[in-house]
This record gives sequence, structure tokens and C-alpha cells, in this order.
Amino acid sequence: MKKIIIGIGNLIRKDDGVGIRIAQEISRRDPNLEVVATGGVGIALLDNVVGYDQLIIIDSIRTKTGTPGQLYKIRLEDLKPSQRLAPSHGMNLATTVQFAQGLGYEMPEHVGIYAIEIEDNSHFGDSCSPNISEKIPSIAGQIMKEEML
Repeated sequence: MKKIIIGIGNLIRKDDGVGIRIAQEISRRDPNLEVVATGGVGIALLDNVVGYDQLIIIDSIRTKTGTPGQLYKIRLEDLKPSQRLAPSHGMNLATTVQFAQGLGYEMPEHVGIYAIEIEDNSHFGDSCSPNISEKIPSIAGQIMKEEML
């Protein structure tokens, strides 16, 4: 089974880079896995995911009630396709998958989406906040266990 892990974020916007940092940690633990770090999502992901059986996406999230470092697993089926384009990401993930399938792209059968609750994505800095940084190894391990990597 061909697997790809995509870490999404911006490494110079503090906690926004947590998706990339977790993907890098997974790569350190298993260098045979295909890992991609990107700041782009939506239709920009198509070049990376076509031809894989399993896709794992890791990104940051900010909610009103979450605890920093909390890991959320989101099913692709829970995301709703949108006809409008999000200003920062182009198409959302559900719309991108639907669009690609409509064009005949061979999309992964299994998609695991993980979001990590963050504290700060509005300030510049080349590392995550200490509270998030200390949780990266355990979150990477949790994702690897969940996805059988």
C-alpha cells in the first residue's frame, strides 16, 4: 500500500507549522514513508496525492473550546464540499477530492485528516510555542498508531 503524509502549515508563523513539524517527526521515525511539507492546500495538493492508496493530512486548527495540543481526527465524509473558494486555501479539501474524482483522478481510498489545536498562529517565529512543541513527539506517535504506519 502506497502511503503519503502531508504536513500543512507555515514554519515561520509559530504554531501554524505544527502540521509540518509532526510530519517531519513521523519521517524521522520511519524514513521509508513519503512525507511532504507544504503551505498550500486545496487543488495544489493534487500533484502530491494522485496514485497513493493512503493519504494522511496533518494541519493546525484554532477553536474556541479546544486545549492546546489537542488532536482531532476528521473524516473526509464530515467535510462538506463548497462552491465558494476560501480566501487563503483556494478549494477546501472535500471540494478538491470531489473535483479530482470528477476529472477521473485516481485518489487515495483512505484519507486520514488530523488537526492539532494551537495557541499562536498570528506571530512570527521559527518554532512552535513550548506547550505545542513538547507534544509533537506524542502526537506523531498517536497518528502513526492510528494509521498503522
